[in-house]
Amino acid sequence: MSQQKEETLEYILDLNSNNVWQVAPDVIATLWENEKKVDGFQQSEEKLLNIIRLAYEVVHFDPENEREAAKYPETEWTIFTRMDPKKGAVAIRKRAIRQLTDLSYENVKHISAATLLELIDRNFGGGWDSVSLTIKDIIESAFDISTTTLPASRIHTPGGTLQKKVADGYEVLEVQKGSWVEAIFAKKKAPAVKLRFISEPEYDEDGNRLQVPDDEEDEHDEDEDVQPVEDDETFYSSFAPEAEVKDDDDDDTAGLSVLES
Repeated sequence: MSQQKEETLEYILDLNSNNVWQVAPDVIATLWENEKKVDGFQQSEEKLLNIIRLAYEVVHFDPENEREAAKYPETEWTIFTRMDPKKGAVAIRKRAIRQLTDLSYENVKHISAATLLELIDRNFGGGWDSVSLTIKDIIESAFDISTTTLPASRIHTPGGTLQKKVADGYEVLEVQKGSWVEAIFAKKKAPAVKLRFISEPEYDEDGNRLQVPDDEEDEHDEDEDVQPVEDDETFYSSFAPEAEVKDDDDDDTAGLSVLES
């Protein structure tokens, strides 16, 4: 798992989806037992258990049942009890990441580049091409990955790609492929910064409007400048008056008069 420093909490209610990965199981159990005596804690139990499940295996069992309790030795599991005795005890154990298929979009953010390359190395030794597209997508959501394949005699050339990548902070895994070597480089991506928009208050504490938003002022000005079409006397003046059109009957009558004469 991650080589990140373990986080210390003062209260179990401070546990969240980010820090749960760095909190030791004995810390969780101790804080739980201390704070379950606080009024209203029972309402938070299920929410906290869902957070714990992100990084831990969580099972419920009856501690009075010796056969059942034997399945969860304290050397492997950390035990704490529920407020309601009928719900028994809870055993938690950190979720192990032993192979690439154990990776998820959530836990991949909490392992180191060195750990990631160890997992790839265990994947049949096939290098980056042996990793499925689904797992590649998970990995690349948290790591910058690049590869290069060169003859074994050139992979460690001074000033070459491998040396430059290592100097830039990348971890490297070398996979032997006959007389060639594939170098896989991995570096953790910087966490994305989430921008939060906070709008300015439009009214003060007494209910008075502080200012008119610029967009409203613009709309107001536009309404004053634009004249309705029906009030614009020049609208129809741009068209020439219709020409006088003679009736067809008049044309026929004129023709007959000429013939008769």
